[in-house]
Amino acid sequence: MTLSPIFEPPYYAVIFTSLRHEGDHGYGAMAEEMEKLGSAQPGYLGIDSARSEVGITVSYWQNLADIHAWKAQLEHQQAQRLGKEQWYASYTVRVAKVEYNYEFGR
Repeated sequence: MTLSPIFEPPYYAVIFTSLRHEGDHGYGAMAEEMEKLGSAQPGYLGIDSARSEVGITVSYWQNLADIHAWKAQLEHQQAQRLGKEQWYASYTVRVAKVEYNYEFGR
């Protein structure tokens, strides 16, 4: 597993935290499809994701307009609808402007 590289600030992070219902119900395949589709969107910088009891996905974007365009993208809207109907017990979306970052690695 690798982490997304550090990007030159300022940029934006969309933080999606979720609790899922039991079972996959097609979630894994859709998540892969959305990651591939998202990475082709204008302004997309990268993504980090982890799941245990709580799922956390952070996607990185150049600006707010790019985030709004991704939210409005047709296939992404279909995935959002399925998420509410089938996969998520609850979720929260936070959008944050990153003004400073640093990293450590060996």
